[in-house]
Amino acid sequence: MKKINTHRIVRCALIAAVYAAVCLALPMLSYGPVQVRFSEAFTLLPVLMPEAVPGVVLGCFLANLIGTLLGTTMAVDIFFGTLATLLAALLTRCLANVRIAGLALPGMIPPVLCNALIVGAELTALYSNTFTAGLFAFNAVTVGVGELAACLLGVLLVWVIERNPALKKAFTS
Repeated sequence: MKKINTHRIVRCALIAAVYAAVCLALPMLSYGPVQVRFSEAFTLLPVLMPEAVPGVVLGCFLANLIGTLLGTTMAVDIFFGTLATLLAALLTRCLANVRIAGLALPGMIPPVLCNALIVGAELTALYSNTFTAGLFAFNAVTVGVGELAACLLGVLLVWVIERNPALKKAFTS
């Protein structure tokens, strides 16, 4: 296990802050039954550094907490949305060294699946009187498609960081 240092703590805090800021800057896309939470692109950063795991989880928690206080999301999202991001970040970290054609494409699978299933179930329970398989499938697919779009940006972000020596040093040292 790598030693915790000031650089790692700062990277973790920056990831959390930017994640929350992007969500709050784009509330119509970040919350609700149909969403593309662009900050979820950061869920690919755990393939580069372990401190990205608590960074994205804290950022998600803050975005959901503030979103609840502002009335853009429900309080239950503080728990379930953050849980989905935690599981996704941990599983993505496990795929840190797995690449397809040099890209962190396998790292997209956990965020897409965790959010589709957990947030899809959450939305179904929140916005309907009856939890049905069809409505759950619809919500899971819409959340999954939005998550896939964000994760493709995350793959691009990782690709740019890995190919730029200055960025790679800043994100991995």
